[in-house]
Amino acid sequence: MASSLCPWVALVVLVVLVQGGLGIAFTKVISVENGGPWGDWGDAEFCPEDTYATGFQLKVGPGWGDGGTGGGQHGGDGSLIWGSWTYPLSCGRSQRLVSFRLRVEAPRGLWDDTAANNLDITCSDGTVLEGQGGPAGVWGNWSASCPFGWGICGLQTRVEPPQRGGDDTGLNDVKFFCCT
Repeated sequence: MASSLCPWVALVVLVVLVQGGLGIAFTKVISVENGGPWGDWGDAEFCPEDTYATGFQLKVGPGWGDGGTGGGQHGGDGSLIWGSWTYPLSCGRSQRLVSFRLRVEAPRGLWDDTAANNLDITCSDGTVLEGQGGPAGVWGNWSASCPFGWGICGLQTRVEPPQRGGDDTGLNDVKFFCCT
């Protein structure tokens, strides 16, 4: 079984891969309803063919709002330059990521907004990988699960661009793609 890394765009999730057998023949989108309202959806990113996500890692901003993944200072390329990567979390051998939920802080008006602050993901054996993001906000409902035998193979993130001295939230929402 080969494994490699799939570094994805918003520097919020880093996914480890496991070999599959059927390729990316069909895809299904799974999402949640509580994502933050700011920013634009980026391009969808997929793992290499015949591979699936088996783990993830978050980059958490230092003390913005309540320390979530959302707040932070952007670099010139729109990336978050502040914060630290949390410890990578992985499913057991031969397991795949199949569903998720987000912890999101609702808009706060004049106060500092942080948007998406944490992420939990379920493995195909039912194990829940609990993200080590910030405590601000509330957990939303779990997404639908990938169909049996499928696994998460890609993602698309909604990220607020730099506000040039305004209130930066960073990550607001995420969608995952399930593949056969």
